[in-house]
Amino acid sequence: MATSQPSAFPDDEAARLRSLRAFEVLPALAEPVFDEFVALTARIFSLPISLISVVEEGEVFYPANQGLPGHYQQPRVEALCSTAIEQAQAVIYHDLALESYPYIPPEALQAAHSKRLRFYAGALLRLPDQHPLGTLCIIDRAPRSFTAPEQRILEMLAALVSRTIAVRHLCRTQPEGGQARWTSLSAELQEEVQSLNALVRYLFARHGTQVPVPADFLKQVEGRLHDLQELLDGFRL
Repeated sequence: MATSQPSAFPDDEAARLRSLRAFEVLPALAEPVFDEFVALTARIFSLPISLISVVEEGEVFYPANQGLPGHYQQPRVEALCSTAIEQAQAVIYHDLALESYPYIPPEALQAAHSKRLRFYAGALLRLPDQHPLGTLCIIDRAPRSFTAPEQRILEMLAALVSRTIAVRHLCRTQPEGGQARWTSLSAELQEEVQSLNALVRYLFARHGTQVPVPADFLKQVEGRLHDLQELLDGFRL
């Protein structure tokens, strides 16, 4: 398929960057619960790498990182995650050696090749005002299929991460008791995510790993993700 180069930045880029500052996104993602989310995401899809990215004006930061030690940031033009921001939707590349649609800047393609990355799927993370802040992504060094049900689970995980950022911000804006409430909720969330991670590990140990991930396995995971969503949606100060 022929490709054309899109605009370097989305039309609402200035407003998006203001929202990143207002919601204190990078400090928020330093919370341990987000490391648990990327560890869970990598395990669900049996992939070595999962990242949370924050797409800033000129750089992309990776405050939660499973599988790429030392990879804390890179120029925006070199980051695959910036493609999702520019496209305003999830992006999937089954084989980066063969695919370049949606459009990938040559600098990003070269950076991926230098790290021997072949598969990439990134789901948008959104702020409460719906501006995209970055992605929850999964990466492999081998080509990989990726089904619609798998994409649904990745986007559910991204929605949970987005909601957790929003709840943290809400807590921190409360003059009394908000930080204590966040500390309690964050600990509960970590425990629930760790429990789901343990379940996934058990199921794979019992049944083996398969690509794509079987539908019955994803259904069990989806049920537990709904429980996490209910925990976050039930939050009250």
